[in-house]
Amino acid sequence: MSEIRVRIAPSPTGYFHVGTARTAIFNYLYARAKGGKFILRIEDTDLERSSQEMVDVILDGLNWLNVRWDEGPYHQSRRYDLYPPFAEELLLSKRAYRCFCSPEELAAKRDDAQKNKQTYQYDRSCRNLSDEEIDANLNQGKAFTVRLKLPIEGQASFHDEVLGEMTKAYEDLDDFILVRSDGRPIYNFAVVVDDLLMKITHVIRGNDHVANTFKQNEIYDALGKQRPVYAHLPLLLRPDRSKVSKRKGDKSVTEYRDDGILPDALFNYLALLGWSPKDDREIMSQDEMIRVFDFKGINPTNAIFDPVKLSWMNSQYIMKTDNHSLVQLITPFIIEADLATKYWIETRWQWMLRVVEVLKERCTTLRDFAENGSYFFKADFEYDPQGVQKRFTAEGLADQLEQARKEMKKYYEIKKDIAEKIVREKAEEFGLKPAALIHPIRLALTGVTGGPGLFDIVEILGQPEVDRRLSRAIEFIRNLD
Repeated sequence: MSEIRVRIAPSPTGYFHVGTARTAIFNYLYARAKGGKFILRIEDTDLERSSQEMVDVILDGLNWLNVRWDEGPYHQSRRYDLYPPFAEELLLSKRAYRCFCSPEELAAKRDDAQKNKQTYQYDRSCRNLSDEEIDANLNQGKAFTVRLKLPIEGQASFHDEVLGEMTKAYEDLDDFILVRSDGRPIYNFAVVVDDLLMKITHVIRGNDHVANTFKQNEIYDALGKQRPVYAHLPLLLRPDRSKVSKRKGDKSVTEYRDDGILPDALFNYLALLGWSPKDDREIMSQDEMIRVFDFKGINPTNAIFDPVKLSWMNSQYIMKTDNHSLVQLITPFIIEADLATKYWIETRWQWMLRVVEVLKERCTTLRDFAENGSYFFKADFEYDPQGVQKRFTAEGLADQLEQARKEMKKYYEIKKDIAEKIVREKAEEFGLKPAALIHPIRLALTGVTGGPGLFDIVEILGQPEVDRRLSRAIEFIRNLD
């Protein structure tokens, strides 16, 4: 069997969305599972809408996801000289023809169809021009497009590895354009030529391309070339079952990165949208997926992209990540939040390891470490207003916290077991339940009412910082009176 070759061919005309990323992942997994090659092609023939910036976003996103291509990136816009010989071959074999209809004539025919509430199809008026008529038009310098000559009767069909047998009546297909009047190839023609030249054996893409597949197969047949194997993937939908769309606020791949999603987590989540290893596993490495990936595991039903489920999966990957790596990963977010400098973090590495250890089980993204743990780095926070009403208004609380503060200050280094012993003994001395002191002390030290265990926080902050924050809170409480 010849080498399996697959490709991802995004257009750099918009953001790199999760649907394109999922398609890339499926191609990558199939190539690796079958010992084949994964090719990256940039379909940038829409020069007005394409940009290098968008190309860079695609490359950046794929690299971040650890989706490594074996060849490319090839740019369609740099391959224009490769398409004319194929068009000429089709013209010589009479499988295509020149269409001299002007844009104005075609627009008028389209308008007539609309007025009569009919579906517009090209009427094939140039399909059977004689050689003399063609030469006369060429001699007059008339502009022309190149159209493919399709059968008029019967059915077009192909087998899809996911969708099964697909058919369409030729009466629903018209003689579509292959080459524009300016010589540029139409998308479907360029795709077929590129796939032939790159020896693509399997085309794996979204099921919104099925209509293109019918057209592309006709081009393969007209050229006398073997069709590739097709696998059309289910689309990704939002929870409301509409298509994933930037206009609706859906994020690009790089936005998920910037939000603190781990690449392995997003890869894992996208791979399981529409494909299953046929067991109950949800957390899988790339290597584990490669070992079991095949078309049989793809479900043709459109899949729901659920950001909540992605956050859960990301939290599982955070828990799996060692603390040294986590400190490295969260450092940009700490710096971005103006909580510390890179030098500050690097010179307090062991302390940072303790911070991530107590925060990691409560974080679903890397950004959460900065947002949920900002009090480890800054002491000038405001107290949560609801927390103040609930935790700072008990009678005699300032004096009780003052006594607890003085007791803690006796220790140069205060461990969590010592801190817990002090708080519980003081609560008993005051005739209170321990929670009556634990909650106010937490608010005093962090400004919030929830988070890691209080005594872990006390040990990480250290006695001098605990003393300063308790003194600040005591003064704040006294001023409430």
